Amino acid sequence: MDSALTTIGLPIALAFIMFGLGLDLTVDDFKRVGKNPKAVVVALTCQLLVLPAVCFGLVKLFDLPPLLAIGMMLLASSPGGTTANLFSHLFRGDVALNISLTAVNSLLALITLPLITNFAIDHFDQGDSVSLPFNEVVQVFAIVLIPVAIGMYVHNRAPGFSARMDKPVRIGSAIILAVLVLGIMVSERDNIVDYLADVGVVAALFCALSLLTGYFVPKAFGVTERQAIASSMEIGVHNGTLAIFVAVEVLDSTEASVPAAVYSVIMFIFAAAWGYTISRRIHRDIAAADEAPTAEV
Repeated sequence: MDSALTTIGLPIALAFIMFGLGLDLTVDDFKRVGKNPKAVVVALTCQLLVLPAVCFGLVKLFDLPPLLAIGMMLLASSPGGTTANLFSHLFRGDVALNISLTAVNSLLALITLPLITNFAIDHFDQGDSVSLPFNEVVQVFAIVLIPVAIGMYVHNRAPGFSARMDKPVRIGSAIILAVLVLGIMVSERDNIVDYLADVGVVAALFCALSLLTGYFVPKAFGVTERQAIASSMEIGVHNGTLAIFVAVEVLDSTEASVPAAVYSVIMFIFAAAWGYTISRRIHRDIAAADEAPTAEV
């Protein structure tokens, strides 16, 4: 299941992307998140409690085979992937919030991932245990935080350069994303049809529900539009590579890695479509507000 694309190419590509994101961030962005923690609390509650419960309901409803069900629960308990920051960046979400959520949830996953996955293993009577490798957490922090910090440093030292790079970085990010999706589909072309038949419907429903929950629940609690977009991408775009690693290397089960592999392809398509839908609606609302007649005094 693992390939050079996911284990080497993806981290390198995302490191460059995260550097580009850092070019658009300042320390004040993180201070603002700390001063307004509601978005963080709501998003983490959805990610750590609501979505695993939703996923469990789906695997029971569709009566998935035990190892596929465990693989779905493993995916649900994995933290947001660094690709969530890219989608948030592309669709004008609060990237500082994404980075904060990724960092916090990666630490919490040391506890929550084994708990949720072990619950699934016990429930489906598979009699094994799982733990989150520390080096994977280090990798998440390295891919997310170090390049962003370098980008922020460049932004602070050369703000004019950062401003000029905004559009090229967004275009480059979209191109890298398209290449990654194509690469994943080509590398798994021999198995993708069988994988989709096994768990495609459940993975697609879970992805859609994750994106919608991540957007509408925070909005119901009064967070800003940019924070809701960031939350939606953070909750909907899971760290599929981490889930695959744990399934194959820790659980020693290729079958349990199938849901994460299928979800990784679906989430690229769904997140891009959802982000485009939100962007169009926002643009329509702005246009309508601009065209609305103003009352005469």
